[in-house]
Amino acid sequence: MASNRSATEAPSVPNRHGDSDTFGYGGYNSQDEGPWQEWNPTAESIRPLRGRHRVAKQRGGLARSSTVLGVGVIAAVGAGGMASAQTGKPPVSISMPDMPNVGSVFDSEDEPTGSPTPLSNAGLSLADAEQGADDAGEALRARIMQQAESQQDAVDRAAVAAAESAAAKKAADAAAKEREEAEAKAAAAKAKAEEEARKKAEAERLAELAKQFTLPTSSYTISSSFGQSGAYWSSGQHTGLDFAAPTGTLLKAVGTGTITQAGWDGSYGYKTVLTLNDGTEIWYAHQSSIGVSVGQKVATGDVIGRVGATGNVTGAHLHMEVHPGGSGSGIDPMAWLQSKGLNP
Repeated sequence: MASNRSATEAPSVPNRHGDSDTFGYGGYNSQDEGPWQEWNPTAESIRPLRGRHRVAKQRGGLARSSTVLGVGVIAAVGAGGMASAQTGKPPVSISMPDMPNVGSVFDSEDEPTGSPTPLSNAGLSLADAEQGADDAGEALRARIMQQAESQQDAVDRAAVAAAESAAAKKAADAAAKEREEAEAKAAAAKAKAEEEARKKAEAERLAELAKQFTLPTSSYTISSSFGQSGAYWSSGQHTGLDFAAPTGTLLKAVGTGTITQAGWDGSYGYKTVLTLNDGTEIWYAHQSSIGVSVGQKVATGDVIGRVGATGNVTGAHLHMEVHPGGSGSGIDPMAWLQSKGLNP
C-alpha cells in the first residue's frame, strides 16, 4: 500500500503537566521533544530515521509486546483451520517464523527481517540454539573419539596378547630346548657311566679268568699268527699261533682239564691235546718231550711238556691251536687267550 488510512481517534495520554490530552493534539511527549503529532503510521513513518529525528517508542497498547500479535496470528490460523474444516478441505500445515515485537521495529535502525527460528524453538535465544548445536557436535565428537579410543585399545590389547603369546611360545621353546639338552646330557652321562661300569665288570671278569687261565709258555716271541698265508703250511694258511722259544722251554696247561691225546702226529711232531672242562681242545705241537699221559687231570699252570722242533718246522717253537667243542676247524688262539684275560 502507498499509505494508511487516517486514524479515527488518537489515544489519550498524559502530558508533562499531568493533564490528559489527545494523542498528537497539542500534547507533549515525555522526552520534551515538542508537541505530539497525529499518529498515522505508514511504511515510511515507521522506518527508523537516521540522525537527529526519530519516532518515539509507544508505551502501551498493542505496541508494548509481540504477545498480542502472536495471539492474533494463532487466532487467525485457528480461524483458517476452522474454515477449512467447515468447507471440507484438508487442513494446510502452516509454519511461520517468530515475529519480532513492535517495539523492536521502532528500536532497530535497520529494516527488520524476521527470525528464521521455527515456532518449535520459540522462547530459545540464538545463544541457546548455538549452545545446543555445539553440545550436539561436542557429544558426537566425544562419541567418535571414544569409539576410536576403544578401537585403539582393542588393537593395543590384541598386540599385547600377541606379544605375550609370542614370548610365552619363545619361553616354552627355550625351556623345551633346555630340557632336551639336559636329557641328552643325562643320557650321555648315563651311557658313559654304563660303559665305564661295563668295562670295569669286564676287567673284573678277566681278572678272575686270568686266575683260572695262563699263557702256555714264557720267554717267547710270536713268530706266526693265525690265518697267515705261506708255502710252509700244507693247507696254504697257518692254522695256529707260534710261540718261538728255545728248545726245552717249559709248556704249561692253559686251564684245568684232561689230557685226551699225547704222542707223535706226523707234521705236528710230538703233540699233546688238553681238553678243558668246557670241551675246548688246546693243541700243543712240535714238542721236544711230553710230560703227561692220556686221561690225566691237570690244573692251570701244570707243566705238560717242553718246547721243541719236531715235525714240519724251521726252528724251535710251540705251535698252539684252539678247537672249541673239539671241532675240526680251529679259531684264532690270540683272540681266545685275550677273551680269558690274557695278553700274549
